[in-house]
Amino acid sequence: MRMMFVGDSMTIGGAGEHTWRYRMWQHLSAAPGGPHEFVGPRTALHDCVAGAPVSHDYADPAFPVAARRHLAGWGEGWLHMAPLIREAVATHRADLLLVSLGLIDLGFYTDADQTAANVRRFVAEAREANPGIRIVALPVVPNVRAHTDPPFAAECERFNERLEKAIVNLDAPHSPLLLASRPADWSIHHDTYDGTHPSPSGEHKLAAAFANALHQAWGLGAPYRPGS
Repeated sequence: MRMMFVGDSMTIGGAGEHTWRYRMWQHLSAAPGGPHEFVGPRTALHDCVAGAPVSHDYADPAFPVAARRHLAGWGEGWLHMAPLIREAVATHRADLLLVSLGLIDLGFYTDADQTAANVRRFVAEAREANPGIRIVALPVVPNVRAHTDPPFAAECERFNERLEKAIVNLDAPHSPLLLASRPADWSIHHDTYDGTHPSPSGEHKLAAAFANALHQAWGLGAPYRPGS
């Protein structure tokens, strides 16, 4: 199973972090049903001082270079990934996409309807490269802005409703789509270090959302155990 992480700053992570990608690698390395391979055109973390994805300073140096591969970027959303996904899937022969996008779109670029349109384009482009691609998408996890900006919070909820409808409407037997469950007990005070980006507990919860969706829906891997 060739998996590709597709995401924004919560997925690429910053210099010195583990990232939830690392937690997912740990989990799947210990789970049955392998082998699992992570693919993608990028391996770096974002360096906030340099303002660019140029760091390879992962919190655990033992995180294998091959397992660091992804398609994630600081400040990138569905808007940015839709034009890139066909080439990425074709070049790296991805079987499964683990997608966490949307917060940056709604915060800076597009409203809920426009973002949902980019979701549909993303799926179509991925299927052009691999008609049998599987996709698991995570709803937007509201950040600290949603606690102080009611219109933004409402837009996040509107997009999540549209994302759910898009997943249902675009799901197909030959190319199944799945909506992961947003972590129900997510706390910006404990699961993020700045109101948006995941702390270690947040990394585990994001990994668990994807791991449990894969296991429950398709029998891939195993239930997630924090600390695995």
